[in-house]
Amino acid sequence: MATNPPSGDGHRNGAVKGRTQSLNPKTGLYTKRDTETGKFMDVKTTGGKFKGVTKEKQD
Repeated sequence: MATNPPSGDGHRNGAVKGRTQSLNPKTGLYTKRDTETGKFMDVKTTGGKFKGVTKEKQD
């Protein structure tokens, strides 16, 4: 996997580990979930997606 130079400048490469997000069909807002416990952590109130959080597969 390629890295984005310069290294050590405080930015993240890749997605946050241990979290996923999914779209709530009733509200149309994205919800962040902890993958270990399965509990919901946060709801994105301003619309759009969370930055750097993996999307869950939708069936």
